[in-house]
Amino acid sequence: MPIVVEVFSSPGCSKCSHAKSVLRKLVDEMDSEEIEWREVNILKELDHAVALGVLSTPAIAIDGALVFTSLPSVNKLRSELECRLGGK
Repeated sequence: MPIVVEVFSSPGCSKCSHAKSVLRKLVDEMDSEEIEWREVNILKELDHAVALGVLSTPAIAIDGALVFTSLPSVNKLRSELECRLGGK
C-alpha cells in the first residue's frame, strides 16, 4: 500500500499554496510510486480535519495521522517520508 500524504489547506491561504507546491516538488524529486498525496480543503472536509486534530493550516497528515501541524522544512518532510518508505 502507498504512503498517503494529505495536505490540509484553506482557500486563499498563501502558506497553504506554498505547502502544496513544496510537497509536489518533493514527491516528484523522490520519484516514488509508493507515495500518494492529496489536497484536503478543510472547508469541504471539516469533519476529517477535526478528527485528525488539525487546528490550523497548512498541516500534513501521513497515513491518517497528523504529523506536521505547520509547514515543515523540506528536509524534515523528506526525512519523514524516507523513514516511512524504508519501513515498508
